[in-house]
Amino acid sequence: MSDLNSKYDAAQKLKDEGDLQGAVALLQEVIAEDPNFVLAHTALAVHLQKLGNNDQALAHARKVVELEPDDPFSHAQLSVIAQRCGRINDAEDALARSNDMGAGGCGSH
Repeated sequence: MSDLNSKYDAAQKLKDEGDLQGAVALLQEVIAEDPNFVLAHTALAVHLQKLGNNDQALAHARKVVELEPDDPFSHAQLSVIAQRCGRINDAEDALARSNDMGAGGCGSH
């Protein structure tokens, strides 16, 4: 697993340097080796959305929810990605699930 963690860290460094394409390529290598590497799916959802690959971004955000269904943040991230991809109904549904789990965030209620 340490090799995968190293690839993930290298992808984060590429992202920080502004190379989203390079980061995405490394992250895709990570999930090819471990399809359940949640952090890689989380990062891919964000990076792919920024690159305009909305369907792929949503697929990765949904995978995070599939892998961590009881994590309110997973649903919140899906909501944000869906909203940024113009999928408002999906965004509202995911946000409602997140809020039902207690991830209301700062200043809620």
